[in-house]
Amino acid sequence: MRIVILYFLLCLTLRGAESARPNFLFAISDDQSYPHSSAYGEKVIQTPAFDRVATMGVLFRNAFVAAPQCSPNRAAILTGQGIWRLEEAGTHGSYFPSKFPVFTRHLEAAGYHVGYTGKPWSPGNWRDAGWDRNPVGTEYGERRLKPPTSGIKATDYAENFRDFLKARKGDKPFFFWYGASEPHLAYEYGSGQRAGKSLADASLPPFLPDSEETRMDYLDYALEIEWFDRHLGQMLEILESIGELDNTVIIVTSDNGMPFPYAKANLQEYGIHVPLAIACPDLFLGGRVTDTIVSHVDFAPSILELAGADPLPDATGISMVPFLKRGKPHRNYALAGRERHTHARPDNLGYPARVIRTQEYLYIWNMKPERWPAGDPVPEGLTTEQVEGSFSSDYKGFTGGFEDIDGSATKDYLFRFRDQYPDLFHLAVGKRPERQLYKITEDPWCLNDLSRNPNYAEVLEELGELLRSELRVLDDPRLGGEGDVFESYPRFSQMRPFPGFSKRGEYNPEYMEE
Repeated sequence: MRIVILYFLLCLTLRGAESARPNFLFAISDDQSYPHSSAYGEKVIQTPAFDRVATMGVLFRNAFVAAPQCSPNRAAILTGQGIWRLEEAGTHGSYFPSKFPVFTRHLEAAGYHVGYTGKPWSPGNWRDAGWDRNPVGTEYGERRLKPPTSGIKATDYAENFRDFLKARKGDKPFFFWYGASEPHLAYEYGSGQRAGKSLADASLPPFLPDSEETRMDYLDYALEIEWFDRHLGQMLEILESIGELDNTVIIVTSDNGMPFPYAKANLQEYGIHVPLAIACPDLFLGGRVTDTIVSHVDFAPSILELAGADPLPDATGISMVPFLKRGKPHRNYALAGRERHTHARPDNLGYPARVIRTQEYLYIWNMKPERWPAGDPVPEGLTTEQVEGSFSSDYKGFTGGFEDIDGSATKDYLFRFRDQYPDLFHLAVGKRPERQLYKITEDPWCLNDLSRNPNYAEVLEELGELLRSELRVLDDPRLGGEGDVFESYPRFSQMRPFPGFSKRGEYNPEYMEE
């Protein structure tokens, strides 16, 4: 009888521990820069759901991605490691080797119900890399709707979340990845204005030309951020209706910066600095705003610690739990990097670079400064047919190369009127020195490179040495003389038929005729 009672008490204890474990809602938009949420004071973009999470929890003003690109940064989030440690997954649109543990599978092993809707780890090839499912987990994507614009996906994110919750067994704790495809280009031109937004209210960063076209583009971008936020709001209401809101850790962020010139795919501020709010009323105090630095590689160790699950063996991120629960200092700086983005060069080479961001400064190390940072321009001497067959067209059909910049009305305008905006055009596409330094507290748009200013020579050297020291500890192949391995990794997204090169990026004179 005594053994039966003890067993019964043990079962109650375990059941109580199971129900006490927090749930997780991880919401990630696609291409949204800081400070483009109304909680940060942005006027034209209204994000009541993000603002609600910020009020319930912590609003971060210094959150940084591990890479300014979709799939590398998502791989870094899942593994808790910098992109230079992830082999093919550190480049855009390649493999995600299954040998790298991800926090979502650790949560499943700990008894969590795990799933996603929308965009998970992508773009890239996980099927041929040893995974049985996308590294994020099981997809819930059957629910569809009629989107308000042609640029918005038909995925009904909120209803897919409801299906996910219906599929869980009992009160099993859950982790759900809400991966919106918005505000990724392409947009329906003028959709933001037609929705009632004013061109006069568009707060363009000064590295973009100020015109009707770019303001229109910004309003369209704003509208899609609001679409992401609308579904987040519906998910919060679903959680509240089932009594799980207070016990759910809600993380809202973006995978990289806005899809405009000198932002996405760049290590400058608008490429790596993203919104972030985290809340869980049952676990930590809300109503806080912080300038502490956070990296996206910190999500994995934080989530696993909060869940009481085993840590990832090779994660280099730092758990935010001591900060969230007790307000302890977190980071003094964050690191990020990039390798290849799109197929922007005929030989399929990337633009390797690393960055360290402190409270005051941003230091960039461009490892191949002889290359064009946004991809190659259209070579001179090509026939019209060769150009049109090899280089993508932007909003109004203008073909200008520099394929690492997403095609948009803004890119089209900047390229067409480059003679009127030579400084902005150079910022976006011009070759860059090996080292760059920006004082972010005075220049958040990275307009003034201080690397050649003698007054900042000491800062330049200190940050350069600190960055190299950290990368050595973190086993970056670029510092060990093995960095060319990144150039060998395959790409499974669009391969452009550059004249003289195969679609695999290999030179062959036969392809000059294609």
